[in-house]
Amino acid sequence: MTSRVIPVPPFVLTVFGATGDLASRKLIPALFQRDLAGQLPDEANILGVARRAMTPEAFRDHARAAVLEHGGTSGPVLDRFLARIDYLAVDAAGDDGWDALAARLGGFAGRVKVHYLATAPQLFGPICERLGRFGLAGEDARVVVEKPIGRDLASALEVNRVVGEVFSEDRVYRIDHYLGKETVQNLMALRFANALFEPLWNSAHIDHVQITVAESLGVEGRAGYYDTAGTLRDMVQNHLLQLLCLVAMEPPPSLEADAVRDEKLKVLRALKPIDAHNAGHLTVRGQYRAGASAGGAVPGYLEELGSATSRTETFVALKAEIGNWRWAGVPFYLRSGKRLAARVSEIVVGFRPVPHSAFGEGAGPLQPNQLVIRLQPDEGVKLWLMIKDPGPGGIRLTHVPLDMTFAEAFKVRNADAYERLLLDVVRGNQTLFMRRDEVEAAWRWIDPILEAWRGMDEPPRSYAAGTWGPSAAIALIERDGRTWQEDGA
Repeated sequence: MTSRVIPVPPFVLTVFGATGDLASRKLIPALFQRDLAGQLPDEANILGVARRAMTPEAFRDHARAAVLEHGGTSGPVLDRFLARIDYLAVDAAGDDGWDALAARLGGFAGRVKVHYLATAPQLFGPICERLGRFGLAGEDARVVVEKPIGRDLASALEVNRVVGEVFSEDRVYRIDHYLGKETVQNLMALRFANALFEPLWNSAHIDHVQITVAESLGVEGRAGYYDTAGTLRDMVQNHLLQLLCLVAMEPPPSLEADAVRDEKLKVLRALKPIDAHNAGHLTVRGQYRAGASAGGAVPGYLEELGSATSRTETFVALKAEIGNWRWAGVPFYLRSGKRLAARVSEIVVGFRPVPHSAFGEGAGPLQPNQLVIRLQPDEGVKLWLMIKDPGPGGIRLTHVPLDMTFAEAFKVRNADAYERLLLDVVRGNQTLFMRRDEVEAAWRWIDPILEAWRGMDEPPRSYAAGTWGPSAAIALIERDGRTWQEDGA
């Protein structure tokens, strides 16, 4: 089976912060892969913009190294891709270079113009203001904003305000790369394209849902940023809540962008509050200390930070509930952290057990069905069922999966999330991007948790690097008679 290559219109993509980590690790390699697949039209150009003085030739050398480091290949196709790339030195917070940028983009009349802000969040406003002032925010222009969008509700409102003064909402793309993953979109296909699941997708048949986004690495070179953010802001407010919305939302009337985002917004608004009254019971925050990973001994968070003390959490587990008819009484257990036992992102939908076993004790225990949706690594879906263990001598039951690993099932390369999302911007498709009111609703739910934590006179709970977090996270789910799924089973 081969994947379809859907063409996109001519465009010019301006990457602000083009010499930074995001552009080098994700954006440039993603664009190369789309060119390799034949999806970029001849009239597609990439303009790197950063404050650093650099010749276009030097930037193309930088781009070549980025492509080769992240899975690209050399040869004519890489040369063709690099020929699309140019570079300008522009001061995002000042006026230097903006006239030259306006002149350069003026040479691409009639093309879609995408401005990707791969910069620090505090530059979103200054860049958008200058895009407007220098005539670069016309109706053919779109802006892509990376998370974090604010660090609380007040700052998110301000970011949205300053961006919205220049770009109308239908031209603002708030990117969350998790929504571009193949498996996330397959979640919608599983629910809404099959008669099997949707009739069971409610509190009468589903016992609970687990959403895990675990990283085996520490904060690495991001310690300075991370200590001002923490896992609740960095991961839960966006990635995990977006996954929760896709699991829990009502079927939209269509997959038009606003139809999908309207349903996600209803979920966010239906989340039961977690605040000072119940945060101690429903949330756990942790911070990793020195331990061991597959590569050997690793330092603790404070050592990586270079500080004697910090109350920033590197792990969060929480129990969320949705106050509506479909999900009343169904807990959603969310957890995310750094320096955990494995790198894995998955959604586990646990169904209720059968009400009665007709097989007798000799058949063995009945285990509830589970739908496991793996986002990374090895994207795929498993449906765990009870079947008879083969062989004579009566019925012995065993729990086995129907396994669909995408790489094996389709025999095609799985496109990176950024490959899909970048070209969705060019197409003008906002379905997989967050709307302004979604971002603000998520912060309205997160802010009281942050406030409750500030009022608690206790530091984050310690856990050893290479484990699954503090023991209190295990107690959070096991006191309800459930267990975290930690082996991908």
